[in-house]
Amino acid sequence: MGFSTKLSVSKYFLALVVAFQVILYASMYLDLLVVRVVIGAVYLLFIPGMVILKLLKLERLGSFEVIVYAVGFSVVFLMLAGLIINQFGYIVGLSFPLAVLPLSLFVNTLVLLGAVVVQVMNRKRTGVFESEEVFVNRSVLPLVLLPVLSIIGAYFVNTTGNNLILMGMILAIAAIFIFSVFSKGVKSRSFYVFAVAMIALALLMHVSLISGYILPYGGDSPVELYVFRGTELNSHWNPIFMMPEDEIYGRYNAMLSITVLPTIYSNMLGLDPTWVFKLIYPLIFTLVPVGLYLLWQPYVGKKLGFIAAFLFMAQSTFFTEMLALNRQMIAELFFVLLLLVILNKKLPAASKFVTFALFSFGLIFSHYALAEIFLFLIVSAWVISALYMRRPGFNLQLSFVVFFFVAMFLWYIYVSDGVVFNSFMSFASNIGAQFGDFFNPASRGQAVLTGLGLASSPSPLNTLSRGFAYLTEFFIVLGCFALIRKKTPFRFAGDYTVFSVLAVVFLVLLTLVPGLADALSMTRFYHILLMVLAPFCAVGMWLMSQYVFRYRRELFFSLLVVAVLVPYFLFQTNFAYEATGGESWSVPLSSYRMSPIILYGYVGFIDPMSVHGATWVSTNVPYKYNIYGDNALYTSLTAYGLIYRGYVKELTATSELYGGQFAYLSYITVNYELATSNGTIPRVLNQTDVVYSNGGSEVYFVPLP
Repeated sequence: MGFSTKLSVSKYFLALVVAFQVILYASMYLDLLVVRVVIGAVYLLFIPGMVILKLLKLERLGSFEVIVYAVGFSVVFLMLAGLIINQFGYIVGLSFPLAVLPLSLFVNTLVLLGAVVVQVMNRKRTGVFESEEVFVNRSVLPLVLLPVLSIIGAYFVNTTGNNLILMGMILAIAAIFIFSVFSKGVKSRSFYVFAVAMIALALLMHVSLISGYILPYGGDSPVELYVFRGTELNSHWNPIFMMPEDEIYGRYNAMLSITVLPTIYSNMLGLDPTWVFKLIYPLIFTLVPVGLYLLWQPYVGKKLGFIAAFLFMAQSTFFTEMLALNRQMIAELFFVLLLLVILNKKLPAASKFVTFALFSFGLIFSHYALAEIFLFLIVSAWVISALYMRRPGFNLQLSFVVFFFVAMFLWYIYVSDGVVFNSFMSFASNIGAQFGDFFNPASRGQAVLTGLGLASSPSPLNTLSRGFAYLTEFFIVLGCFALIRKKTPFRFAGDYTVFSVLAVVFLVLLTLVPGLADALSMTRFYHILLMVLAPFCAVGMWLMSQYVFRYRRELFFSLLVVAVLVPYFLFQTNFAYEATGGESWSVPLSSYRMSPIILYGYVGFIDPMSVHGATWVSTNVPYKYNIYGDNALYTSLTAYGLIYRGYVKELTATSELYGGQFAYLSYITVNYELATSNGTIPRVLNQTDVVYSNGGSEVYFVPLP
């Protein structure tokens, strides 16, 4: 039993848009926070994109593709709308163009006008998106329990420290994967798409919802929150950071994905900035593996596409490091959408170019490194196709390549005083300077050495974990080799074949070129390349089953998939480490027993006491070049004190404090005497006065002589 719906343009579409806007305005006026967040989120995530889809007459898209495209169009629409009112609002006297009232009026007016145009265009049409029905069988509804368990489990960890529900949720995901691989009755694409979405959402939420603050995971989220809050508090985005010479802050500030976009979500939804990053962004990021499944499924089939998507989600970077990289989460959606557009032969030429252009803006506005990687792929792919393939079926057009190249460099050169372009040149110069260490394996970094099996393992359990990771890499290599040798029955499009070869070449360069992996980090590079290479792991396993087993090949294929990917998943989530008492890096599962140095240092876990202390500093201390900070300099002082790091000196055991200077100590230093290479920090705080203390953070002041 099941039910189905058909996505179509109807005479009620304009009425639906008006109804959403009326409810949103009413919830703003009456301060109905829950209604405002829920209705507003659905409206902002889908409705602007649906209007654009209908304006472009993309009627040949499947229903699942419509959902992914609609969210992509909505996100880029909000960035463009915010950019327009920010840059030109002064013409009509708007001093604070990104404030709630002018922003909501501008965005809603544009959406309403678009809906009116759609209504006029489609007055005589009964439907547009009729190429595929969304069929949902009742048997898949239990999949909804996965994110429910994730949310409840995170709540229990936050309030009691009990991780049993989250452990059960991870086992449930593994069980669903096993069932999906072995079951012969699962033939519906809807089941696999829904399963991918629910697994992705559960994995993301079980990390994102831990604590009421962002989880840096050693990443960039504190600086991202800093530039976001700066735009939000000023109700205006300044393309040039207040310290133009600071390339790091400057290139973050140049990204609309973490300045203008979250400001729109926060102001129109009435949502706290922290929860924009912890709720809205993971919801958007959930569509990345869904989009990848839609990309891979036509080439490898439904089941192998699902297996590839599971591998992508199972790799720990997806649900840990990425949650501290909000701009990359948004960029990856556009990366996938651009691949879908390039490989889609059914899109009308004019609509295809406009769609490619809009998604190009989305990627360029979101993340410079991913935009550069995409440019490398399409330029190289077009050159290879022009020189060697000469096939009329090749989808990538020169006009696409030229447009992306021009748009990217115009934005990166002229926005934020060219700081993004300058940083790119700096990275290239640094890589060139390290070529002298070409024959030094250590120059590749620890992550590269670990991936190649050249680094020592800290424990037998970790060795076993690496073994399963190496197996996935082996099967990817096997699948790619078969593709190049044309020894596989799976027929990939010419574009995808070239992209795959380029991804392999890029992966090889990361291991050979000193310093290249450090430009972004090897784990992030590998995660990005999996968006192209993951299906070849499933292909490699399928080929192995065909070569080794002559009878009951499908059964042995299923056994091989489960035997490799389920343990891989359990190790990547740190379930195996937590269950056996080994050293675990999972905050949701193991924070109760993690070393404080790891939890508050490496992971950057932010506690309420440190946040309160940081906000006290920001309002009561003349901190510019007059304060020292401990590890919180990279977390709570930046994210919640909104204190520019360049104003604070790092506090070490050898720091010398002079009269009139302050020192801020966060929870880890106050309670654990954070150690440095030269001793412990409290030793430098003699002859100082405590001017603030809340039991978990302290502020010291050196009296003037």
